[in-house]
Amino acid sequence: MTAKPHDHFDPKPVLDLIASIEADLQRLKGLVEQQVEKFDPANPHNKAPDGKLTEEGVECCYRLFDEGRSRYSVAQQMKISFAAATHRFNSWRKAGGPKRQRALMG
Repeated sequence: MTAKPHDHFDPKPVLDLIASIEADLQRLKGLVEQQVEKFDPANPHNKAPDGKLTEEGVECCYRLFDEGRSRYSVAQQMKISFAAATHRFNSWRKAGGPKRQRALMG
């Protein structure tokens, strides 16, 4: 009986390569996730020249509410009035609260 070529196949190098690729992918995923999750309430792009919030500023408020922040906390972080934060909180709730569709930032 003759030996088949795959009878002497060593899977270890292939499995090591797969493990290395998976580790690299996890590291890259971690780097990308860190950038996606960051948003800055003090970013000047959150406000228009007239002092009103831009679309990105509104989304930033909503993300703070997603995290469970209070209207007072959001007002302080975003440097807006408590009344403005209350208005945004009510808009956030109408949009579905934490279940709303998130807008892209940046």
